[in-house]
Amino acid sequence: MALTQFFIMGMGFTDTAMAGHYSATDLAGVALGGNILWPIFMLTTGITMALTPITAQLRGAGRVNEIGTLLRQGIWIALGASFVAVVVITQAGTTFQWMAIDRDAIEIADQYLNAAAWGIPSAFVYVTLRYTSEGLGHVVSPMVIVAFALVINALLNYAFIYGRFGAPELGGVGCGYATAIVMWLELLFMAAQLFRPHFRRTGVTTRFDRPDIATIANIFRIGLPIGLSSFVAMAIFSVIGFMVGTLGVVPLAAHSIAGNISWATFVIPMAIGAAASIRIGFKVGAGDHEDARGVSATAMKLAVGYALLVSLLLVVFRHDVVTLYSKDADVLAMAAALILIIAVYQIADATQGTVIGALRGYKDTRAPMIFSLIGYWVIALPLAAYLGFGKYGVYGFWVGMAIGVALVALASGLRLISTSRNLDRIRSFSGL
Repeated sequence: MALTQFFIMGMGFTDTAMAGHYSATDLAGVALGGNILWPIFMLTTGITMALTPITAQLRGAGRVNEIGTLLRQGIWIALGASFVAVVVITQAGTTFQWMAIDRDAIEIADQYLNAAAWGIPSAFVYVTLRYTSEGLGHVVSPMVIVAFALVINALLNYAFIYGRFGAPELGGVGCGYATAIVMWLELLFMAAQLFRPHFRRTGVTTRFDRPDIATIANIFRIGLPIGLSSFVAMAIFSVIGFMVGTLGVVPLAAHSIAGNISWATFVIPMAIGAAASIRIGFKVGAGDHEDARGVSATAMKLAVGYALLVSLLLVVFRHDVVTLYSKDADVLAMAAALILIIAVYQIADATQGTVIGALRGYKDTRAPMIFSLIGYWVIALPLAAYLGFGKYGVYGFWVGMAIGVALVALASGLRLISTSRNLDRIRSFSGL
């Protein structure tokens, strides 16, 4: 699961790095487009992420035959959500026009989003199948598919950004077309997994189901808070990205590099949290609450230990890391300084990512959503704006976010300790 997340983040790294080597403006444009694309993606696909803990708990309870029905309804949700996402993403250019951001960067962002939108329906169905596969305990196939997609994405980026292999030279906009093509390839290979034994045992391919309101509502009850939690966490990066964009192309490019590095370091904690969600869900389904609590404790220790090690490495190698993204001296200098803040920020980020993942194993999703909403939007955003638009510039924005994420980590950690010891709450959430 860690490798799966690493390869997914690797595609974001590839887009950012290859666009940045084309020009700083293309880097800024792709980053602006990502500020719209990925929060919307996480909000809508987060709903079907509920299939992972639901599947894990049903598997633990020996009720695998019920999973096929849930997956068929999850696909209906994915198709409906993808329609909404495409409408929002393709209309984002109107939002950009109201912002005091470089016009050239806005044009690139708008075209990038219109290109990437062609792949949204396939991506939504793909992640629905992937979440179910992971809940079934089969995580290698999604990893192999994403690894293959990463290689294809890099080749297509090279073709469309620089005009190689007979493709048009599109600059940063080419990343959008590459992303759309890769999304369809991922769905094609993931759909082939439906005929493997672990999926066949669920009965997913035995019949066709029309949308069932009761089942969809149950998925929404658990999944909507997951999607909203992911959205509010990512959307604050988008809003702050727009704010940083008013400072100029160089701060925006440096901010984009810093954000990409931050997400790269987040891969392992996200994977630990996802793995903990599956193991906790399985243990809860089997009625083994003591082992579920042990999984929670182990996940937290792993996340903190990893974060401390990564912080040290970031500080030592900060100048080397940023050269992977750009050749602009001003951008590199600012990005290297930002990494010092990220080294502290990611300790709290790693903790909250793992803890919230573990809480999903208990189907405890509403409380983390509230913590994220308050921590990011009520505390972090106003503080970041105050510091950033004051005398600290882009550095102030990151300090404000660091304080907010630390509060989310603290509240979520306390919630995990409480839930893991409360059998009545666990049984209430599980519904088993």
